[in-house]
Amino acid sequence: MAKQTPIYDHHVASGAKLVNFAGWDMPINYGSQIEEHKVVREAAGMFDVSHMRPVDIEGANARDFLRRVLANDVAKIDEPGRALYSCMLNARGGVVDDLIVYHLAENWYRVVVNAATTEKDMAWLKSQAEDFGVEVTAREDLAIIAVQGPNARELAAGVLGESLAEAAMALSRFRAAAEGDWSVGRTGYTGEDGFEIVLPAASAAECWKALLEAGVQPVGLGARDTLRLEAGLNLYGHDMNEDTTPGESNLGWTVAMNDEDRHFVGREALLMAQESGHSRRLVGLVLDGRGVIRDGAPVRERPGDEGEDGGREVDPDEAEGQVTSGSFAPTLSRSIALARVPADWAEQDALEVWIRDRWHAARVVKPPFVREGKIRISL
Repeated sequence: MAKQTPIYDHHVASGAKLVNFAGWDMPINYGSQIEEHKVVREAAGMFDVSHMRPVDIEGANARDFLRRVLANDVAKIDEPGRALYSCMLNARGGVVDDLIVYHLAENWYRVVVNAATTEKDMAWLKSQAEDFGVEVTAREDLAIIAVQGPNARELAAGVLGESLAEAAMALSRFRAAAEGDWSVGRTGYTGEDGFEIVLPAASAAECWKALLEAGVQPVGLGARDTLRLEAGLNLYGHDMNEDTTPGESNLGWTVAMNDEDRHFVGREALLMAQESGHSRRLVGLVLDGRGVIRDGAPVRERPGDEGEDGGREVDPDEAEGQVTSGSFAPTLSRSIALARVPADWAEQDALEVWIRDRWHAARVVKPPFVREGKIRISL
């Protein structure tokens, strides 16, 4: 039987289409995925992401512990109230998970891990924590509501307590504020402004209702996926996994290698990969014609004019590239994708994607496709 978040009854009352996602009954949409996508780009929408797990890291050695287990360096956020995006790596340099870490107070950090990887992440973190004497606590008593869009912060502030609301409205990007078990980060997964609110599970349904009354529209996981894809944001298990390094996933910028004395897990493997050069790259694709690019679709170089049908007899099963995330993009009114391809293909103007039993041309672009409501690529 699937788990239910504290906001489940509100989803049912709002007519949500529920699906099993990572063992949780979650809303995929409340009627129109495209309209929900647009409301986040144009106004304010909210997501129940309580299936994700806040994990508190506490103790005098919490900073040193996180400098060991994260590829990015929490020394960048020594000042409480700051946040940092990072990957956790295995010894091969593969991505165990990606997460945001919030420095909420001295010796207190909070990370939020993905729903599908929670058990794996907790086992991994606790195994690494043994030498540091820190407490690693999965906060099953907490829920998470993300409020995103150009009007999100103003509307969300009204449901926070006076002092937390004042602190939250003063936050710049990738900053956070905490009050008791509540924490608010000016972070998100949509390419729009907004807050991610971590709060006691017992208060989640009331907070959701207050946001509804303030005019924030509920948005399902379907629109969350198209929003994050337009924003060029990776999805764990699709665009990265334990067999791909950050450099193969457009996440090289999240790896801090400048401190040679910081021996984080996976550092040696990444140094070797740097020396040999990455053989694969993650690129953005835009389909100019009709059709929808789907996850897993084969990708190949565009054939020359020589040969029968320009070389289109090539078997798609032999294609060297593959779509990792693909969908129709409502803001662009066309299909887009992220695809992992041989590194030398990344400099090409166009590749081809296998859709409905034939090859279709797709332009190669550099993500993001859309950020803060603005199209960032040429159409």
